[in-house]
Amino acid sequence: MHDLHRHQPPKLNDALREKAQRIRLIGLDIDGTLTNGQLFIDDEGESHKAFHVKDGLGIKLLMQADIEVVWITARRSKIAAARAGELGVKGLIQGCREKRDALAELADQRGLGAEQVGFMGDDLPDLPALAWAGFAAGPADAHWALNSALDWRSQFDGGYGAVREWADLLLLAQGRWQDATRAFQQ
Repeated sequence: MHDLHRHQPPKLNDALREKAQRIRLIGLDIDGTLTNGQLFIDDEGESHKAFHVKDGLGIKLLMQADIEVVWITARRSKIAAARAGELGVKGLIQGCREKRDALAELADQRGLGAEQVGFMGDDLPDLPALAWAGFAAGPADAHWALNSALDWRSQFDGGYGAVREWADLLLLAQGRWQDATRAFQQ
């Protein structure tokens, strides 16, 4: 679903709230999660991707609330590096086929347990990281084979606000929404 003008606050049940309250680090897949998964290849072999600005603001709000954000992708892309830089995302791991291992290593370096780590992915290469993370999330159009690993599925497709909805959910569950959005409130 791409209709972000109908965006409503995410619904939280007690179990989901409990998972979300523990999160201190999130990992995000790029292609199919932060983007819609389409790759446009030009005549010189350069790929082009589209990122949603609402996802970008959600990422910034998470970082302002002291939730670390890391992007983990199997591909290598100057575009992903440029977008991560624009947003201030310091953790960008490219060319990584073992996303679970990268996520677990980051958590270990920070003294975090799996229950304090969330991951959002959309397809089979993301499954090990989703199965390991304490909060596994997916966009609406995530592959059906991820269903048993997901704790929560956005109402929005990858690249169309799924990350923003998850960011909102985490901030609301942790009671950080008001502080994180204070600069925008009048």
